[in-house]
Amino acid sequence: MKQLKALNKRTAPKSVMPERIIQFGEGNFLRAFVDWIIWNMDQKTDFNASVVVVQPIERGMVDWLNGQDCLYHVNLQGRENGQPVNTLSRIDVISRALNPYTQNQAFMALAEQPEMRFIISNTTEAGIAFDPACKFTDAPAASYPGKLVQLLFHRYRFFNGDPEKGMILMPCELIFLNGHHLKECIYQYIELWKEDMGADYEGFKAWFTDHCFVCATLVDRIVPGFPRNTIKEIQETISYKDNLVVQAENFHLWVIEKAENMTVDQMKEEFPAEKAGLHVLITDNEKPYHARKVTLLNGPHTVLSPVTFLSGVNIVRDACQHPVLSKYIHKVQFDELMQTLDLPMEELEKFAADVLERFDNPYVDHQVTSIMLNSFPKYETRDLPGLKIYLERKGELPQGLVFGLAAIITYYKGGKREDGTEIVPNDDPKIMDHLKTLWATGDTQKVAEGVLAYDYVWHENLNLIPGLTDLVKKDLDLIQSKGMLEAVKTIL
Repeated sequence: MKQLKALNKRTAPKSVMPERIIQFGEGNFLRAFVDWIIWNMDQKTDFNASVVVVQPIERGMVDWLNGQDCLYHVNLQGRENGQPVNTLSRIDVISRALNPYTQNQAFMALAEQPEMRFIISNTTEAGIAFDPACKFTDAPAASYPGKLVQLLFHRYRFFNGDPEKGMILMPCELIFLNGHHLKECIYQYIELWKEDMGADYEGFKAWFTDHCFVCATLVDRIVPGFPRNTIKEIQETISYKDNLVVQAENFHLWVIEKAENMTVDQMKEEFPAEKAGLHVLITDNEKPYHARKVTLLNGPHTVLSPVTFLSGVNIVRDACQHPVLSKYIHKVQFDELMQTLDLPMEELEKFAADVLERFDNPYVDHQVTSIMLNSFPKYETRDLPGLKIYLERKGELPQGLVFGLAAIITYYKGGKREDGTEIVPNDDPKIMDHLKTLWATGDTQKVAEGVLAYDYVWHENLNLIPGLTDLVKKDLDLIQSKGMLEAVKTIL
């Protein structure tokens, strides 16, 4: 085994570029997605920016990052045009990493750097929240939006309200319209701290409203994280002892909805990701892309899982390569769910084909059971809207989606698979008990009616959807009598 070098700026080249981005969050996702995108932009355009990472909570990884002079490798794996992809890139765009709890002065000093232009974050879904217990004098405020207001207020005062010194905010938290929620929290803090801001309150509020730009974004890349199983081989390949390698799929998509007070062209000029050939889409409306992802990626996942598992197959990739299950997935995705969206068909077909390629990733053993946690609430948000739109547009129920619902109901019956594997559903105990009671009747009519009338999940009575109860009962009977795989064949 060859001798591995420590990874730092003495042993590996590191670019020095102006610090133009403040990034709240140092985890795997941001490093494999946002920082990888910025690294590509720096290489392929004149973007010329480096990132200062701020640890959003008290305990985190900034010491690890600084220990490697913020250098690390991204290992991308997946398929592209049917061919396996497995690449390693050394990312050097992070200039330094700060802990605002122990380095508050250095954190606040970021506001004084004239070239700073962007603030990017991923503080988890719980991070974009207003906490009225935060004080203006806290060093720093506990919440992410609180820290942000402290930083922006300091910038406003330091540059005397200069309109040119506003910031572009791009949150990456997995909340629909994340930017809108963040903006709301910022205004709540401005009001809460009105008295602390004194005479600057009105001016700061106007400066934030007119000269800061808050975008909503949608991020999409599967990031498994640190490659525990293959780290030795990776370190051998790169010849460095990198403890921060992050593994991700090669697919990436970032949809950025421009702020209300700017144009799409202005945003493209500021953030030239398209010029770098990246899959970054700047638009004036993120909603259809959010619907596309939830419908064409999460929607098929939710129904393929119980159908696949009860057919004796455990891995998503194996389902994609199965002679029968692959046809079922294709039917649900292309013939049914795709018909319910309002984007150009060509664009939808390309996205759906990419999704299938991602499902077929040769490097990721994605267990279908891991997708089946909370299947009923997932079906309600990911598949039910499509079922209703399909019925409205086509005048008939989508067979594949209804069959998927029957498969979930069957999965929640528990028991054993044909090969003896234990079926262990995992959901809200209230839902589990309800299903147990229904299945105990031994009557599939009662099971179908009882599930569809369950207000706790659906917030409505789905028995009122014409033909749905009968079709669910028919599918339940079919699965009971023929077994899952034979039942799937009858609907194809």
